[in-house]
Amino acid sequence: MVQEHTALMVAQEQLDIAAEKLHLDKGLHEILKRPKRSIIVSVTIKMDDHSIGVFEGCRVQHWDVLGPFKGGLRYHPNVTLDEVTALAMWMTWKCAVVGLPYGGAKGGIACDPKKLSIGEQERLTRRYVSLIADYLGPHRDVPAPDVYTNAQTMAWIMDTYSQLRGYSIPESVTGKPVEIGGSEGRVCATSQGVSLCIREAAEKLGMKLKGAAVAVQGFGNVGYNAADILHSMGCKIVAVSDSTGGIYCTEGLTPYNVRAHKNKTGTVQGYEGSTNITNAELLTSKCDILIPAALENQLTNKNADKIKARIIAEGANGPTTPEADKILREKGVCLIPDILANSGGVTVSYFEWVQNLTREHWTLEEVNQKLEAKITKAFADVYKLSGKEESDMRTAALMLGVGRVAHALKTLGLWP
Repeated sequence: MVQEHTALMVAQEQLDIAAEKLHLDKGLHEILKRPKRSIIVSVTIKMDDHSIGVFEGCRVQHWDVLGPFKGGLRYHPNVTLDEVTALAMWMTWKCAVVGLPYGGAKGGIACDPKKLSIGEQERLTRRYVSLIADYLGPHRDVPAPDVYTNAQTMAWIMDTYSQLRGYSIPESVTGKPVEIGGSEGRVCATSQGVSLCIREAAEKLGMKLKGAAVAVQGFGNVGYNAADILHSMGCKIVAVSDSTGGIYCTEGLTPYNVRAHKNKTGTVQGYEGSTNITNAELLTSKCDILIPAALENQLTNKNADKIKARIIAEGANGPTTPEADKILREKGVCLIPDILANSGGVTVSYFEWVQNLTREHWTLEEVNQKLEAKITKAFADVYKLSGKEESDMRTAALMLGVGRVAHALKTLGLWP
């Protein structure tokens, strides 16, 4: 029986590929394989029924040679140290690819937020921050939202950290509500980045976006907003899915209306005029552009040869296994890797951090202009290198990201 790829196995295999292509020094390769610091904490809180809840939390800080650690905090029953380590590693390369002065980090608490009240979630967040506060800070490690955390969670983090330090420090976290220092455009930033990458790829392939069929796996914040943005650009959204299943409609779907249906019924399935399909069927459905924006390991050696899309833009982290990468490349599919495609979120998080440090507030137009400049340059850099190396986009992106971090590490040297 073939062992299923874990996120960490995939991340380390990708690093090995980049290291080989870069002829990376063996010592540097060994350093980058492991995080600089991994913190595990027991998060204990009083539950609403007066019992004591005990949850395992962690924060993994990969490498910070380019700047402070940066990365999201997720609440999910299946959070593991291995998964968080892989996500922190991808975050390091992602920041380097886009040219942000950050290192990668990630955090998580193993819990089911759907079973926790708002009060329990707040106590969980504040307790977690208090346990790792010595390793956080605007010039040390800056958290952000991730799976099942949001702007409210970030507000609790900012307030807790500020209370511990004795004064307000909005730059200690990003993804906050705009009223307390959040940035314009943050909610749609990841989706905006995905859409810009698709636009650039379509231009390179000579594909017209108007009328192009798009399938989106995952109808959460990233998936919904990407579908909505591409719909406004003239694309035809033919399929979307959530955790309950998906729908397909050759005539095209209106994302806003599908979301209203989902809010009312709890699922995208059963939407008028569409056919119910499974998440697996969505991936191999007839479309020009595929956006996996749900979970890891969705595109594998079992379904990659059945993919019909010409462009795949990874809205999620790690949705494609290394075996699937090889198959898709042989098929001639243009795959825009996660560390490039979904970098819009951390880019606008960086903008938020800069605004907080300087106590400025930029308009949505300013944010979007700066975001477009960052994403299009990063795409051009990766595309150019992929052509030069005769490689796929993922290998080129990894070579850029890993290469920049390794060069900084080598230049700084080891101390003491």
